[in-house]
Amino acid sequence: MPAYNAEQTLEQTFNEIPFDLVDDVILVDDKSNDNTASKAREIGIKHVITHKQNKGYGGNQKSCYNKALELGADIVIMVHPDYQYTPKLIPSMCYLIANDVYPVVLGSRILGKGALKGGMPFYKYIANRFLTLTQNILMSQKLSEYHTGYRAFSREVLEKIPYNTNSDDFVFDNQMLAQICYAGYEIAEVTCPTKYFKEASSINFKRSSVYGIGVLKTSLLYFLNKSGIGKSNIFSGL
Repeated sequence: MPAYNAEQTLEQTFNEIPFDLVDDVILVDDKSNDNTASKAREIGIKHVITHKQNKGYGGNQKSCYNKALELGADIVIMVHPDYQYTPKLIPSMCYLIANDVYPVVLGSRILGKGALKGGMPFYKYIANRFLTLTQNILMSQKLSEYHTGYRAFSREVLEKIPYNTNSDDFVFDNQMLAQICYAGYEIAEVTCPTKYFKEASSINFKRSSVYGIGVLKTSLLYFLNKSGIGKSNIFSGL
């Protein structure tokens, strides 16, 4: 759980985790302004990491994945503690990985009617569709979206891709998927309902625009690297 100011929604998210399947929960608090870390310990999360300085969304995820690998995890699921995504889908996502069907599974808000029904702002929906179309063309993929924060990975994938070389900002997510595709791993998607509400985390229009530019840059770098025209360090060794 990469967390930032998630005190109000953390417990509700935590209570939906299927603990008959999940062995460990890791929460990384990215120098929140509230009592996220204290709340995490109060409700029984064993592995709580606190950043002394805000490292950004990507930097938070790096701490999460590094700790999960350190603990010996076979399957790692990222779910946001802001309750936008329900942990009830964890068994379905894990099943595909545990049975060697797919090494990566995304919870897609776009399959079905989850995004708009859940309250996604229309401009974000349009941006999501435009960016995804462009990414699919440049990267020769057929994903319904690249921008979900609900993801499951096999240990092999996390050990293979150099995610620690990625940005510490929001574009980290897309760089990671680009690395996964570049390495030849297939990605599955499951329909995921989502909720947009006051306490749920969301980036503003300016940050969204910066993110969009970063997404397009990542996809273009992927295309250039695959074409043998250019080189980027995020694909080094893949």
